[in-house]
Amino acid sequence: MSRMIQVKNVPEHVHRALKARAALRGQTLSDYVRGELERAANRPSPEELMARFEHDAPAELGASAAKDVRRARDRAA
Repeated sequence: MSRMIQVKNVPEHVHRALKARAALRGQTLSDYVRGELERAANRPSPEELMARFEHDAPAELGASAAKDVRRARDRAA
């Protein structure tokens, strides 16, 4: 079921920019903004990302980056 969102007090320059982007895509302003909202809703927020990182086990890394760089430089020399 669809819900309606109304955004008030949008600055004129923001409205113009969004309307221009919608026109470039051949969309109505409503369709363009709906798509942007869907993309934003599908991306995790910074807080959600941090929560994921806190639950993940630390990555096991091999050799240090400094050793890898040194090894690559030695091979090139």
